[in-house]
Amino acid sequence: MEVRVNGGKTLRLTAREFEVWKYLLQNLDRVLTREEILNKLWGESDYFMGRSLDVFISRIRKVLLNSNQLKIETIYKVGFITRLIRN
Repeated sequence: MEVRVNGGKTLRLTAREFEVWKYLLQNLDRVLTREEILNKLWGESDYFMGRSLDVFISRIRKVLLNSNQLKIETIYKVGFITRLIRN
């Protein structure tokens, strides 16, 4: 799957990565726990799925590095929040 960001930059995502991307966007400005994301998307929250989630988030963040519209923040020991950057 391909997602366009930053005025045309294209990111190729696996189906699982796309699920994470979509869920983050559907929950802008809302803190999502790791368990919530894992249970909602895959029905489980074991250690290995959690590590996979970290990889997916890391990959999406790399594309957003130059974004002036979105950023994903880690909430220490809780989860993640995706914010719309307002200038």
